[in-house]
Amino acid sequence: MNVHANPASLKAAIPQPLRDWLATPRKLLIDGKWVEARSGKTFDVHDPATGELLARVAEGDAADIDMAVKAARRAYEAGPWATMTPSQRGRIIHRIGDLILEHADELAMIEALDNGKPKAVAKAADVTLAADMFHYMSGWATKLEGKYIPISALAAPGQYVSTVRPEPIGVVGQIIPWNFPILMAAWKLAPALTTGCTVVLKVAEETPLSALRLGELMLEAGVPAGVVNIVPGFGETAGAALAGHPGVDKVAFTGSTDVGRLIVQAASRDLKKVSLELGGKSPNIVLKDADLATTIPGAMAAIFFNHGQCCNAGSRLFVHRSIFDKVVEGIAEAAKKIRIGHGLEDVDMGPRGSQAQFDRVGGFLDSGR
Repeated sequence: MNVHANPASLKAAIPQPLRDWLATPRKLLIDGKWVEARSGKTFDVHDPATGELLARVAEGDAADIDMAVKAARRAYEAGPWATMTPSQRGRIIHRIGDLILEHADELAMIEALDNGKPKAVAKAADVTLAADMFHYMSGWATKLEGKYIPISALAAPGQYVSTVRPEPIGVVGQIIPWNFPILMAAWKLAPALTTGCTVVLKVAEETPLSALRLGELMLEAGVPAGVVNIVPGFGETAGAALAGHPGVDKVAFTGSTDVGRLIVQAASRDLKKVSLELGGKSPNIVLKDADLATTIPGAMAAIFFNHGQCCNAGSRLFVHRSIFDKVVEGIAEAAKKIRIGHGLEDVDMGPRGSQAQFDRVGGFLDSGR
């Protein structure tokens, strides 16, 4: 979806180190090393605003997922992560948050180029909240405590107690979408690492770049080899292999409802633990006594934030008939003022996340007409 950005001015806005990073084919992170896909395949990542080639990324599939899961299993059972004290783990996790903030401008620029969202929004929201997630979770590493429960056993009253000790689940397979790439990665990675789990992260093929850069920062922070493995690839190959791998103890997925159903089916074969965050059609209900000065901007933000590419976007609006026209007119007027352009420009809204998403929304508009 070309938003008619000026290629020369955009290129000049990208620092040379980032240009060099993008020009270097990106690899998979497996067992602490950056490696090619076993198949040798790569896929192209495009700037959604211009359609231009942004980077080439190794395409992971079932063979790479298998290597990553085995590396995560070794790190969980025999690596330093398994014997590290909670305070040591917490310091490493906190350091990841520090490094995200130190590289905030670079990471926000990657999000603007890869996902399309305005850089200013990515820096203020996505990147900052990603750092905050690691900082917050690092404090929990030393506070995950058990329980001591007295038992009322009639046969021997007072002689038995029960203790509950929380333990890490093990190897966690995580699959994230393209709408909040670095923030979704943080939401998945930070809690799992805090509890002592190891991870194989399958990133969206549309937006793999910020997670790969995050992987570099995590190694710099001191995350041991195999604790975090990052495999870009496609859902039907890498994602399906991860969800069904017998070496994975839990699958955490954010994405569509249809794919969520497939993951539950794949995980059911060996009773993996599963957590799903799926899409919805979130209604906003406006009653006749609503304060329209608050309601109209709120309804605007609910559907237009992140270009409407949110799991909880307010995509349905029910308005009392007595104020219906006022609300519609107010939202329409506000929408006309949205500045649209490339994410590196001073705009309110960038392009859709991919050509496929642009075509999908366009199809909805056509069917509506």
